[in-house]
Amino acid sequence: MRGLAIDVSPLRASRDYRLLWTGELVSQIGSQFTVVALLVQVYDLTHSSAAVGLIGAVQLLPMVLVSIGFGPQIDRRDRRVLLIGAQFGLMAASSLLLLGALQGHPPLALVYGAAALNAAFVSVSMPTRAAMTPNLVPPGMLAQSAALNQVMWNGAGVVGPALGGLVVGAAGLSWAYGIDLASYGAALAAAFLLHSQRPAPAERAEDDVGFAAVFNGLRYVKGKRVLQSTFTVDIVAMVFGMPRVLFPVLADTRFHRGPEAVGWLLSAVALGAVAAALSSGWIGRIRRLGLAILLAVVVWGAAITAFGLVGANLGFALVLLAIAGAADVISAVFRNTLQQLVVPDGLRGRLASLNIFVVTGGPRLGDLEGGLVASAFTPTVSVVSGGLLCLAGVAAIATTVPRFARWHVGDPP
Repeated sequence: MRGLAIDVSPLRASRDYRLLWTGELVSQIGSQFTVVALLVQVYDLTHSSAAVGLIGAVQLLPMVLVSIGFGPQIDRRDRRVLLIGAQFGLMAASSLLLLGALQGHPPLALVYGAAALNAAFVSVSMPTRAAMTPNLVPPGMLAQSAALNQVMWNGAGVVGPALGGLVVGAAGLSWAYGIDLASYGAALAAAFLLHSQRPAPAERAEDDVGFAAVFNGLRYVKGKRVLQSTFTVDIVAMVFGMPRVLFPVLADTRFHRGPEAVGWLLSAVALGAVAAALSSGWIGRIRRLGLAILLAVVVWGAAITAFGLVGANLGFALVLLAIAGAADVISAVFRNTLQQLVVPDGLRGRLASLNIFVVTGGPRLGDLEGGLVASAFTPTVSVVSGGLLCLAGVAAIATTVPRFARWHVGDPP
């Protein structure tokens, strides 16, 4: 079992990585309170899955603009300063949601606007953290730090939604948003304690500024089919296979529960992810990362399809979501490792922005797709069709990019 336990050596090796990891853990727990509260609030205001799905749509545009447009700044500015600024922006978004909840019945425009503002600053903070990490830990610890990050994010995803659902049900939306606002204090304090995080100096063409810098980052990806596949496979999994937007209506109409069940469904995915990450000591021995990613996404799609067919059995539904979450974290660890191995430091901010856009933007697009399909047909049709389309997408990627499944550490991207 020793070989399966997660390797925590990056936390021991780097003070700044410990600060970054711990501050984000507290902040992410608070953020999950808001995830539950937003889903419940919009569903309560509208009783429409399509309206809940629109949360993802209004978050998508700022994610696109910020992820692509701001990425070059991460490659030339002090990343610590950018991270501090992003925390203040996230606190502003949570403050708007808190004010709306205190009002009682805020207009949907206020809720959607605050959600969009949150998405914009998440698109700054997450790639900034991702671009920092390879410079905070030794190269031989990148896979281990990726696994630790998954433990942090998904550990927060277990605790946050479970507590958030209870808080929303017992104390109301304003308490959930207030807890989220307070949790940003930990991330802000950790950011202030970090050493300066200026990117490593690198040769840069004179035109590597403004939109030229953005296109230079995208140009790096062009032609690199293996690297491209790490993005496309996650888009397929998240757009078609992530049914979180349907959790409020499923909790209400299928499982006959309240906000606490929404929290349980969200937590189940993260619980499986934590279990997989905590037993990830074997990941450093895997060399064919592309094949591992494809197999993990197949398990994800199959588990989501089964979740759609499980009926009113809440316990079995939670188990299937946990299996899906375990597969998702394995895919994420290997995708992150592959990207960090092949992308040079001078482009990490831009490529991290693109990756964060895929990781966070994909589920938002999936929210819209799932909500619209559920409104046009049924929630069950939405979940099952999404899982099957995910499996079809993996088959298409494996067929059109056979190098991806054969890719070995050390091969060109």
